[in-house]
Amino acid sequence: MDPPEMEDEPCEQCGLCCRIFGPGITPTVPNVYVWIEQGREDILRWFVAFMEDGTSVPCTDVRAEDLSNIHSVEMRHPGTGDYVTVCPFLRRVTKTRYLCGIHLVKPDMCCTYQPWIWGETYFNRCQALKKSDRKCRWPL
Repeated sequence: MDPPEMEDEPCEQCGLCCRIFGPGITPTVPNVYVWIEQGREDILRWFVAFMEDGTSVPCTDVRAEDLSNIHSVEMRHPGTGDYVTVCPFLRRVTKTRYLCGIHLVKPDMCCTYQPWIWGETYFNRCQALKKSDRKCRWPL
């Protein structure tokens, strides 16, 4: 069964949100669990889990029984451990169009981020916001 299409989805897939916020992705523990269950080491290798006891563990080494001890998860370069400057999952498909390389299992914060809902004004190049005349669509 295909997921329902969002008829009012105004995203123009310009990649602006992902290019700005992508390096700061902080997945939830349930996101990490899904990736562990699906064997998605291609995703897990980009994240480090910070445990309640103060230690850090590459998410490729996190086991399901460790999940309750995770304090936070951050994106880090798998080779150096440094912070990344661009989301490694963002794929440029044309000069002005970008797609998420892990769209079906992307982190919750990526799934729920919709600047056109809140009318966020610091994205002065966002085509979706320009089309909505920067008005908030959320019923307040």
